[in-house]
Amino acid sequence: MSQGEMESTGKDLKGPEELVIPFIEGDGIGPDLWRAAVKVFDAAVRKAYGGSRRVLWRELLAGEKAYRETGQWLPEETLTALKEHGVGIKGPLTTPVGGGLRSLNVAIRQELDLYACIRPVKHIPGVPSPMRHPERVDIVVFRENTEDVYAGIEWRAQSPEALRVIDFLNSQMGQRIRPDAAIGVKVMSPYGSKRLVRRALQWALKHGRRSLTLVHKGNIMKFTEGGFRQWGYEVAREEFGDRVIFEEELIEGANPEGKLVIKDRIADAMFQQVLLRPEEYDVLAMPNLNGDYMSDALAAQVGGLGMAPGANIGDEVAVFEATHGTAPKYAGKDVANPTSLILSGAMMFEYLGWDEVATLTRAALQRTIREGIVTYDLARQMEGAREVRCSEFADALIERL
Repeated sequence: MSQGEMESTGKDLKGPEELVIPFIEGDGIGPDLWRAAVKVFDAAVRKAYGGSRRVLWRELLAGEKAYRETGQWLPEETLTALKEHGVGIKGPLTTPVGGGLRSLNVAIRQELDLYACIRPVKHIPGVPSPMRHPERVDIVVFRENTEDVYAGIEWRAQSPEALRVIDFLNSQMGQRIRPDAAIGVKVMSPYGSKRLVRRALQWALKHGRRSLTLVHKGNIMKFTEGGFRQWGYEVAREEFGDRVIFEEELIEGANPEGKLVIKDRIADAMFQQVLLRPEEYDVLAMPNLNGDYMSDALAAQVGGLGMAPGANIGDEVAVFEATHGTAPKYAGKDVANPTSLILSGAMMFEYLGWDEVATLTRAALQRTIREGIVTYDLARQMEGAREVRCSEFADALIERL
């Protein structure tokens, strides 16, 4: 399976020869990345379909540009347009400091109910890595996107709200919490956990993966993280029972034909596993915070966040995004690596059913890197590399389509 392969489980978006796709260019290095990426996308569409299909790109506002032009960090018109089109792609967005939204990325996911963050991680030959065998990494992370501590339910230390919650917990629930503590609530439900695991199971079975691992900290947080593990097993058993087998049922040395193996691992142990034995894991499903850590740690094994694509998918809308930050000190300098955004675009075209575009884009990217043509972040780690600017990297990809 190619990196980022993704089926569309949302709306049927294949129809017209001209397809309108919204984009948010992003903050910091976002405009540089978008200018490079959109050239590659348009060239790949032309190469794949010879003019019979094309994309009409519709800009939406979010982040610093939105705030400058509208006074809002995330205008309602942007969310409405994403709902209308059912798909979009975005660059990195800043997090407002000292006010405004807690996180623009989290806000988009929660407002559009994009409950599955999907991060495929696979090494591209030639990309420098701290690992001795990065080629063994071929793992897809399914991260629950709307619950856990990212729900943002918390109160400042010594605030009236925190004091009320502490008083309730101490007087009514038998706890002993210091009165000067900040308070946060970790929210995890059967509904949120099951739909994430269900989507991961559907995807793993469709693409012939060998195993799905539930990753959790249920040994300590028994009713939240432990609940995720329990609910995940329930979905596998009740809805996919004839197509899966559980790890404890395996006979040593046996590889059940056509069965997806279901297993679970404690989160901290899993970090060790993906370093020492990544080839033993295919699809990982996990709660929000652990998924955030794990997907970034895996990306580091294959060259960093600049090489990692991502998608946030719900039942009605899908938003594809660069997975790294805004890197403001490089903004406007045309030096950033656009690979994350380009690979996320390849995922998006697969989601839309335009598989030929995704295949051409990935192949051109691999050829370019194999020839040692890379941006600054990779060139400084590669002997004999030809360092190019962000825009020049896009041109090199287009030449190799």
